[in-house]
Amino acid sequence: MRCSKRKCNNPAIIYQNYSGLHFCEAHFVEDVERKAKKEMRKQLMVERGDKIAVALSGGKDSAALLYMLKRIFHNRNDLEFFAIAVDEGIKGFRAITLRNAEKVAEELNVAFFLFSFEHEFGFTLDEIVAKGFEQAPCTFCGVLRRKILDIKAKELGATKVAIGHNLDDEVQTILINYIRGDVERLGRLRGRREEFVPRIKPLRGVPEEEVALYALVAGIPVNNVYCPYASLSFRFTVKKMLNEFERRHPGTRYSLMRGYEKLSEFLPTQGGRKLLRCEICGEVSASGMCKACEIIGRMK
Repeated sequence: MRCSKRKCNNPAIIYQNYSGLHFCEAHFVEDVERKAKKEMRKQLMVERGDKIAVALSGGKDSAALLYMLKRIFHNRNDLEFFAIAVDEGIKGFRAITLRNAEKVAEELNVAFFLFSFEHEFGFTLDEIVAKGFEQAPCTFCGVLRRKILDIKAKELGATKVAIGHNLDDEVQTILINYIRGDVERLGRLRGRREEFVPRIKPLRGVPEEEVALYALVAGIPVNNVYCPYASLSFRFTVKKMLNEFERRHPGTRYSLMRGYEKLSEFLPTQGGRKLLRCEICGEVSASGMCKACEIIGRMK
């Protein structure tokens, strides 16, 4: 098939079921970056003088995000980008992705900072899992990763933290909270709090498969290893369900996103919620003890 763009006769490399369009390599890259730019403008994600920490795991999403930010803002001397990676301590998995993350940062001439659960908290995710807690490993991992990212981003002077969440990630999160009836958390998905380094997600409007193809086209080093604990999470179940909906009904992900954005105008935000200080670490928390310190206490 040929590219659907007018006056373009180049062979297509992708067919978008949800749009009915075929794109050649050049127009595909243009389409992905257009979606990211639109999201960044709409949410005022990148502002003059920003120093942006990119959460770089070494996977396709975060690697593609760092590459894209450097490409789009290559002529902006007022902006600075650096990478933060977190070693959770997952044997046979994280060492591979961290090598890839460091390689990507080096190729893009970006400063690379690595922190670990073991150094910061005194234990690894594998050791948490060995305790046999009822919650899925991803629950602990997410809390502790966020803790490290926020603290280290502040220490390194970041004004924003860029996360490589794509459309699939965002819609999965929305649907998880719908299913759980967690209206408060749904409202917090769009809010920003001054107490935390703001998080930005330029890829939130780009489907996962398109992020992967973008990384491939750009020649970004990507490996195909997967976290051994991912399949144990509720998110994994929701992901499979959404993939099946999207396969049968193309455009489902975008419909869910649009529906949420309309609904979110009526949801409570974090603005009226009083935050406290964790009595142990002193960081901002919803209660007297933050979730990270709670996990550390359970491990002890």
